[in-house]
Amino acid sequence: MPQLETTVVPSPLGPEVGVSQVCTNIRLDPSPLTSSNIRCSRSSYFKAIASAKKHHWSDFLLSATPQDIWTAPRFPFGCPPPRFPTLPDADEPSNVAEALLAHFFQRKPPPPVLLHPVRHGDYTSLTFQEVSRALTKSSNTSHPGPDHILYFVWKSVHRLKPSLLPSLLDPLLAYGFHPPSLKKALGIVLDKPGKPSYHSPSSFRVSVLLRTLSKVLERVVPSCLLAPALTCSLIYFLQCGFLPRRSTTNAVLVLHHHVEYSHRLHYKVPTLFLHVKGSFDNVQSPSLLSLLPRKGVSRYLVQWIGSFLQDRTCRVTFNRSPQSFTPGLGGVPQGSPVSPLFFVIYVSSVHMEIPRSLIVSYVNDFAVTVASPSYRTNIRLLLKAFSFIRGKAFLINISFSVPKTKLIHWRTTRSNELPFSLPVQLAEQLFYP
Repeated sequence: MPQLETTVVPSPLGPEVGVSQVCTNIRLDPSPLTSSNIRCSRSSYFKAIASAKKHHWSDFLLSATPQDIWTAPRFPFGCPPPRFPTLPDADEPSNVAEALLAHFFQRKPPPPVLLHPVRHGDYTSLTFQEVSRALTKSSNTSHPGPDHILYFVWKSVHRLKPSLLPSLLDPLLAYGFHPPSLKKALGIVLDKPGKPSYHSPSSFRVSVLLRTLSKVLERVVPSCLLAPALTCSLIYFLQCGFLPRRSTTNAVLVLHHHVEYSHRLHYKVPTLFLHVKGSFDNVQSPSLLSLLPRKGVSRYLVQWIGSFLQDRTCRVTFNRSPQSFTPGLGGVPQGSPVSPLFFVIYVSSVHMEIPRSLIVSYVNDFAVTVASPSYRTNIRLLLKAFSFIRGKAFLINISFSVPKTKLIHWRTTRSNELPFSLPVQLAEQLFYP
């Protein structure tokens, strides 16, 4: 019978393309062709493939580096096929781009252009060390914006000519002006995994890529803005994230301490976790700019922030997308190093003091914790607190994504009570603990 001789050859391309190549040589065998021989040949063939995969995977793990942890999941599962927006009411690529921009960005009319910027007297010149620190925080593997210039180019320029970048960026802060050429961005359309349908803009997300030279300056601004923001109560004291010495660990420790303290007083403690919907895109620059001068922020910073947020343009990128930039986009740009700081300043008014309660936030995630002797009382307190917070958020054009709400009832290990299972109802949706 025709019999298969298998020779296993590990593939240099890696397991994502099959792991091994099984080269088969067919020779004639005079033995009769039976079902038993067929099963044995087929079994040995697939066993050879499995053995080659196993050996290749073991060799990969033995020589793996810390960077390979990001490529390893692609080997057993492969890369998902790219999905492109196919919206029912948009037939042409220009219509798809317009629908995506309308969904993800707040549109506003273009503001008047400042023709004669004025140098401010309270400005301190940009130093070589500030630019060096900004470049140190920039990764060489970050994707560039429309100019396609990577960070290592600016690092090389700064090393060879230390005075060049400070001389280019210093006048922009001194005059409070951000040129339109640095406000152009690329919006890379990425699909969200696990969605049942990809016929809606909500099944995608837009990753905004900015010009690297602009982001160098944007890394300098937070160091200038942080001092007045922290000393003048521009930021709520329990706001964590993108702030010095206020990390995720701090937020968890504060919440843990409050829960433990309430349990010692024999209170029942639940926490309602809320997520701000479209956080950065809904920041209104007039409200943000009116808040800064009242808190003592330098005039040149206010002027630069206003110029930075005005007249921004974006070009969404997907299959057959148009190459034109769309103006009139509102909010603060996602992907900018300074945007998280702008957002935590903008939402500082949403926080409030409630008796026997705690509000901790991490950028656009809020955790509302209450305490009382009764579970049912806690549910009423959570609903009341959510109503107050939602009202304050509405005043600054911020809303919460109700479907992403989570509810947790904290219990001690010594508690012998049955778990409380009644849900909390928000916007006609029930959320069980």
